[in-house]
Amino acid sequence: MFKTTGSVQTGQASKYLQQLCKHFAHKVEVDFTPHEAHVSFPMGTCIILADDVTLRFQGQSEKAEGIEAMKGVIVSHLDKFAWREQIEYVWEDSSD
Repeated sequence: MFKTTGSVQTGQASKYLQQLCKHFAHKVEVDFTPHEAHVSFPMGTCIILADDVTLRFQGQSEKAEGIEAMKGVIVSHLDKFAWREQIEYVWEDSSD
């Protein structure tokens, strides 16, 4: 199993979590609250967590390519929603 943990520092974490989930729900299964989400992408699953200053992502996939694809989807969409601020992503990948 391949895994990734990512984070973004932002005061709008809950807002972005909800925007991402509402958008993703048009194509994939999503279960979310203002502070936690479970997203079932075709390439794997992702838990998204929001607190006052940080948006966190915990993804897993059967393939390394799935992790890269998942990160790409998250980054491309969050960049669009957060266009008013400069988002800096921190990712850490691992495997079992």
